[in-house]
Amino acid sequence: MPALNIEFTEEELAAIREAAAADGKSVKAYVHDLSVREQQRRRFVERAAKFWNEHIEEFDAAFPEEAPPSEGGAAA
Repeated sequence: MPALNIEFTEEELAAIREAAAADGKSVKAYVHDLSVREQQRRRFVERAAKFWNEHIEEFDAAFPEEAPPSEGGAAA
């Protein structure tokens, strides 16, 4: 299985060890899970923004009082 060597300062590693212990995980499992969750979060945000941009006119029509006054209220 592929692996990474990641360098941390002593302070960073101490904070990571503390967070891992608080979660009841090894440092390796904690860093793995954190990086996978961040990747999933980014994918979710990208897809949510895409959905919003594809359906903005429907939202504006359904909730005209919530529609922004400017044209094209598209998300990032």
